[in-house]
Amino acid sequence: MIFETHAHYDDEAFDEDRDSLLNSLSKEGIGYVVNVGSSIETTKKTLELTKQFSFLYGAVGVHPSETAELNEEKFNWLREAAILPKVAAIGEIGLDYYWDTTERTVQKKWFDRQMELAGERKLPVIIHSRDAAADTYDMIKAAGLRETGGVIHCFSYGKEMAKNYLEMGFYLGIGGVVTFKNGKKLKEVVEYAPIEQLVLETDCPYLAPEPNRGKRNSSLNLIYVAKEISQLKEIPYEEVISITEQNAKRMYGIK
Repeated sequence: MIFETHAHYDDEAFDEDRDSLLNSLSKEGIGYVVNVGSSIETTKKTLELTKQFSFLYGAVGVHPSETAELNEEKFNWLREAAILPKVAAIGEIGLDYYWDTTERTVQKKWFDRQMELAGERKLPVIIHSRDAAADTYDMIKAAGLRETGGVIHCFSYGKEMAKNYLEMGFYLGIGGVVTFKNGKKLKEVVEYAPIEQLVLETDCPYLAPEPNRGKRNSSLNLIYVAKEISQLKEIPYEEVISITEQNAKRMYGIK
């Protein structure tokens, strides 16, 4: 079964058909979904979804662009939420210098605090890093996350940075960009990285792969991502599905 490691089904883009879409996934070969929080509000919505759907797990965390909302009270709420049985990770957390909507010192402060929380709760991290390669890597390395591990979500850097994360035991999240004609850098990373350290993700409703680029994304499109990985690595499609499912289960501690 396909394991969707990063979705945002709490997003308003799914308000009209969320339940019917989620209920259809298993018939289409999607066995597991991790819905990922990006703010306190979306984390609360994620926790509600974990109660409604048996195959859906949650990640609790605040995206770097939303960290201005954090304070000790809200962080303590996150700490308590991280204990819940269907919480599989802390995320998405990290640094975003592309949008730069929150001061970098604030992003770094709460990135550190949320990595500390992952260590406390012994949960993997889901890392968001955009135009912040060096700072993200340095902070993860300093945090000593080798034991908890995690995934570099929507991996967007080159082979050298991929090598650094792979050596740390991290997984790389591969989504729709790998199917794009201008996705040459990510294609090279997929060819280079061991299949045992790749996981499938959509980041839906964003980043739909070819042939549905520009449309609302969903886990149903993961077949196109898996097919592209199959071609790039010259291994059977079924093998990509099987190995990435086992990778995701191991990463998230789901049996």
